[in-house]
Amino acid sequence: MELGVERLGNCGLDEHEAAAFRKQLRQALQGAADTEDSAQVWRRISKFVLRPDQPFALHKLLFDATYQGWDAAVLGPPPAWVPTPCGMAATNAARFMSSWPGDETWRQLRSGDPGADWDLLQRISFSHPEAFWPHLLKLMGIRFRRQPTRVLSSDPDPDNCCWLPNARFNIAECALTGRDPDRPAIVWADEATPHVLHSMSLGQLATRSAHVAAALRSMGLKPGDAVAIDMPLTADAVAIYLGIVLAGCAVVSIADSFVAAEIASRCGIAHTKAIFTQDVILRGGKALPLYKRVAEAGVPRAIVLPALPGGRLQAQLRPEDLSWDGFLAAVQQPTCVASLAAHAASAEETTNILFSSGTTGDPKAIPWTHVTPLRCGADAFFHQDVRPGDAVCWPTNMGWMMGPWLVYAALLNSATIAIFQGSPLGRPFGKFVEQARVTTLGLVPSIFKAWRATDCMKGLDWSCLRCYSSTGEASAPEDVLWLMARGGYKPVIEYCGGTELGGAYFTNSPLQPQAPSTFSTPTIGHCPVIMTQQPDGSSILSFHGDGTAVTGELALAVPCLGVSQRLLNKDHRQAYYEGMPEGSGGRWFLRRHGDEMERLPGGAYRALGRVDDTMNLGGIKVSSVELERVCVAHLDGVLEAAAVAAPTPGGGPEQLFLFLVLRPGSTALAADLQQRCQAAISSQLNPLFRVHKALLRSSLPRNASNKVMRRELRADLMRSQSKL
Repeated sequence: MELGVERLGNCGLDEHEAAAFRKQLRQALQGAADTEDSAQVWRRISKFVLRPDQPFALHKLLFDATYQGWDAAVLGPPPAWVPTPCGMAATNAARFMSSWPGDETWRQLRSGDPGADWDLLQRISFSHPEAFWPHLLKLMGIRFRRQPTRVLSSDPDPDNCCWLPNARFNIAECALTGRDPDRPAIVWADEATPHVLHSMSLGQLATRSAHVAAALRSMGLKPGDAVAIDMPLTADAVAIYLGIVLAGCAVVSIADSFVAAEIASRCGIAHTKAIFTQDVILRGGKALPLYKRVAEAGVPRAIVLPALPGGRLQAQLRPEDLSWDGFLAAVQQPTCVASLAAHAASAEETTNILFSSGTTGDPKAIPWTHVTPLRCGADAFFHQDVRPGDAVCWPTNMGWMMGPWLVYAALLNSATIAIFQGSPLGRPFGKFVEQARVTTLGLVPSIFKAWRATDCMKGLDWSCLRCYSSTGEASAPEDVLWLMARGGYKPVIEYCGGTELGGAYFTNSPLQPQAPSTFSTPTIGHCPVIMTQQPDGSSILSFHGDGTAVTGELALAVPCLGVSQRLLNKDHRQAYYEGMPEGSGGRWFLRRHGDEMERLPGGAYRALGRVDDTMNLGGIKVSSVELERVCVAHLDGVLEAAAVAAPTPGGGPEQLFLFLVLRPGSTALAADLQQRCQAAISSQLNPLFRVHKALLRSSLPRNASNKVMRRELRADLMRSQSKL
């Protein structure tokens, strides 16, 4: 591979640097065998030639040059990360394969090569749960008070299947005990001092969580009662979460960005008895009110923590509310882990109530059980490859599923939760990643897109990273390549799923090459199906491994561990099964999920967004109806609104477009309307939602039953973007 000085000069290298670089490149490729394909050549270049401090333009130039003859129409997108044999042998997946006796199919067909055997293991994990799950639960250290009689008790109704029947256990107790109590369970730092690390051992976290559980009981709360958390992710938030579960109560997850009306709605649906919150949120030197919103929501008794641990509360509490210190002082702190006194629950008891928007505008209340966190732990074990002693960082909070996911993914795999108390968008966060020696870094794509735009992470040492993970929204391939380069070419584990699954259905494996912004495999224990509708109304079902490129609606074969089996405020069967094709002879059923998925040549997958009217904005699902109601109700002169999301040209997160129809006589300008829509959505729904553009229309397209045809508007947007 010979690159001219001119091309290297365009990457920011002078003539001397370009000559030295070409020499280094030739040396790295000298030992390459003639049989090496482009992917193997790229592995050499990314490992031995390129460095994070070099201009990204140079990385991109070499990536494109390496794959110049790559036939994407046959092979699919080229991989930017290729595993090595030594790397594969060190993974959790390889460790599982070498120690698992397996079933008859496994014993007959396995080759002994982890990369070659992955697809076989993945298929068996779904088709033979009785053989697969006991060994994994043993490796994760799951301890039962009473052993289950089997893994799965089947039923003709997928919502009546019972996982771990007759078992008694508490998943929070499983996360807190049976492991080294002296190892760090949480490490954290504040935005102002990212280099100053604080830590809490597993034993300290266990006693803190037990103290919370005991104090809840002293308040008169009993197993099954709902207790909300509305606060940033902190060490105390983790202890509160686990303490609620230890007590047998159900956590009600509320994002700390929600306005009072959204807090009230969620607490009302869950019949919340109490709520944990903070007085304020400290960001960028500002104190943003949080308790005030909780009080406005009219939530019953609140326990209020100071934003500064040990500091004074920056809010006047209602008479019925308690300070954090007052709450804990009601009972004596347990002195040892043995005094956890965890509620011994059945597998199907609720541990957490989370919310996901549907197409009606009302949030769906999704219960997690003591089984659901096993999905979090399993995904992290096999896909993010979280190992004992690792540090896992994921900017989130307990209001979104990735908050509880982070807690269980780390603790069930004997790893440390790494928490940064501040914004992840600036250099202080990157400094924390360096100082905390983070091994697994989870992100929403808009975060690393912002890093790339500002180059704020330049010069930081992230050599401890073993992988990234990306979820919440679609990523742009070039942004993912930039992120890989920033960490010295570590894989980005794309992770696509949902709150109602407790994890993902498509992701990547550390045993497989990875092309930016694509998925290489179904998650362990899952069987996703792509449905393509025929003119007669029937559907053709395409399974992983079928080989052909196809685009269609994503469905999930069930039963599958971790998948929801009820909703608190909606008809679960109607939401997920009504109108779906039949499964296979009663052995499995097809469940609606609502994403559109494309299988690419070569077998990788790409997510194309929602097939219904729910969109994903910055990692948060929201229905079109919610956005439209706010715009019509709070903007004078707007008669009708249609909210549509379209992907960023070239790939990336969805952007929000608002099509507006004005009342007769109104003369508002689109630019002014965009600002007013943004203000209304920020105050009434969520300040994290960003309006990309407001567009005026004389009317909205409708079908014969007078429903707005948002898909037609989205198609118009896609066509206009393709012409740019």
